[in-house]
Amino acid sequence: MTGRLGRAAAAVLWLFAAGAGTLVADELGNLSRDFWSWRAANAPITEDDVPRIERPPGWTPEWTRASIERRRRELAAFEGRLERLDPSGMPVSWQVDRRLLRSGFARVRWELDVERGWERDPAFYFDQTLGAVFDLLVQPPPFSRARSAEIVRRLASIPATVESAKGNLVPAEAPFARLAISGLADVRARLTRFGRELRPLLAPESPSAFDAALERAGPALESYREWLGNRLPGLRPQTAVGREAYVFFLRNVALLPFSPEELLQAGRIEWARAVARETSEQARNASLPQLPIAADQAAQAARLDREDAAVRRFLEERNLLTVPSWVGRFRNLPLPGYLEALSGAGEEDDFGSESRRSSDAVRYIPVPSPALGYFSLSAARDPRPLLVHEGVPGHFFQLSLSRAHEDPIRRHYYDSSANEGLGFYAEEMMLDAGYFDDSPRTREVLASFLRLRALRVEVDVRLGLGELSMDQAAEYLARMVPMDAATAREEAAHFASTPGQAISYLVGKLQILRLLADARTKQGDRFSLRAFHDYLWKNGNVPLALLRWEYLGLRDDVDKLDAAPRR
Repeated sequence: MTGRLGRAAAAVLWLFAAGAGTLVADELGNLSRDFWSWRAANAPITEDDVPRIERPPGWTPEWTRASIERRRRELAAFEGRLERLDPSGMPVSWQVDRRLLRSGFARVRWELDVERGWERDPAFYFDQTLGAVFDLLVQPPPFSRARSAEIVRRLASIPATVESAKGNLVPAEAPFARLAISGLADVRARLTRFGRELRPLLAPESPSAFDAALERAGPALESYREWLGNRLPGLRPQTAVGREAYVFFLRNVALLPFSPEELLQAGRIEWARAVARETSEQARNASLPQLPIAADQAAQAARLDREDAAVRRFLEERNLLTVPSWVGRFRNLPLPGYLEALSGAGEEDDFGSESRRSSDAVRYIPVPSPALGYFSLSAARDPRPLLVHEGVPGHFFQLSLSRAHEDPIRRHYYDSSANEGLGFYAEEMMLDAGYFDDSPRTREVLASFLRLRALRVEVDVRLGLGELSMDQAAEYLARMVPMDAATAREEAAHFASTPGQAISYLVGKLQILRLLADARTKQGDRFSLRAFHDYLWKNGNVPLALLRWEYLGLRDDVDKLDAAPRR
């Protein structure tokens, strides 16, 4: 009798625990849904293309002091809901998802209270004005009635955003102000060209409202440029967030269990390896001609179409990665005048979105010329290096797979260390697999990319810690990659304004290599490179420390993160 009662009681307890676990899992899903909906309405526009997200209908940027305080209150409520969820007894996959949300919350805290671009960086408002419009332009035509109306709405919001900027930028920093002033040079003329190029493509009922919004946006941006110029002499000279803030980003946002010094050491070792690889290639290829530049945009686009098909066959034939037939193509299109007029307001590409997960992606290209910058010139010579990083099997392909994930938390979460690390890993994976064997000079381009990604680590860390100015960083990149001065300045400015992003390429790749090595060692004869890659690409948004725990059961990186003090 006692045994029967004991078994019955145990069964009741098991059912209760299972029910409690289901409730906890449901609440995490509800919290995730609420947070990502909130995030779509409250995240700032950035010039980074990987975290570009769909906004709710009618959305416009809002950066008043009142809206910032509201964000803080709402974030605190999300944090409270998460902390009340008991992880005891929950499976690792659930605990990974819980940490993803905590990282997502930390990113908001970073934006509002630690990095504080809205308060320190005048160029932040370049993104919230022209960048907000730019994000609606990268998807190729046609411009539907709804999209035309959204463009008008965001243009019309520019004067209010400019007024918020003037009220928020109290301890602003001079190097960022100079970037904004430069970015707004000739803004009235650029908007005039933008309007002339876009107006014929808009829905028939939009042009008059478009013209009215454009007429108000130009003077508002000019007034912002003049306002910054008048205050420039009194602004602070530094841009560094400082060591404490940088470590906060590493541990809480990016979930990287490394110190700044460990990152610097990794970057220097990888840079030396890249230099050695490039030197060997150059010596081997000394008698070969340089790569020719494409005859025109049509020729470059046609070659990319062929290579997009070829790279998918290569991945399948070499048993490297499963390529679903529903994933769209990665295409080149000529850079349209309306995008060229807003040059600098964002990355000139479209990787699709959750609601367009099977659509084609596009990267806009300029007219091929020897005068092009570092990346554009490399693509004009051979589009494959950028194809494997940006297209297939890189960002577009990975984001397409992740957006189809059955777990909605993983569909929405993003982290540059995982995304960019995978894109960088894809380059070297394809190089080592023989995809570039037919073009020795292209292998030199890949080696140059290796050098750049290694140097980005040093530049990012030293900018963040205050050991380099933006000018010093630009000069260092131009000399050590080497690369053209204009691209080097763009890189340095981006790294200074988004601390922690530029380390993501190398650090993410090194974490992937470590995960692969440990998986092969642990799984032995059961290891499948294709299965490993399929898991990695599907979960490509998730920080590698968490994938290491889920895929291999290894908590070492997670334990390091847990041991670090939280701000």
